[in-house]
Amino acid sequence: QVQFVESGGGLVQPGGSLRLSCAAAGFTFSLYEMGWYRQAPGNQRELVASITMGNEVFYEESVKGRFTISRDNAGNTLYLQMNSLQVEDTGVYHCNARSLENFWGQGTQVTVSS
Repeated sequence: QVQFVESGGGLVQPGGSLRLSCAAAGFTFSLYEMGWYRQAPGNQRELVASITMGNEVFYEESVKGRFTISRDNAGNTLYLQMNSLQVEDTGVYHCNARSLENFWGQGTQVTVSS
């Protein structure tokens, strides 16, 4: 049974930092491309960052230089370090695993507000 435990979200002021974690179980983590998606109120879910099995990374343009995605295959955990947070980064952040199948986490809320 595939399970994700996402954590690290919360309320932060503009300019602050958060680190999201996604602990995965029920599939071979190291064989999946992993990603973080964000869904803001009224918007579609969009890809924020992804990392391949070979640790190649992709970032959505607005987060380049501020966010860092990483993975720990030994611990089956995906991370997203978010610095210099902006109000526009607000949303529910979902962990995603993609290979022949596509798995989604429930999400963790990130709110950037003064």
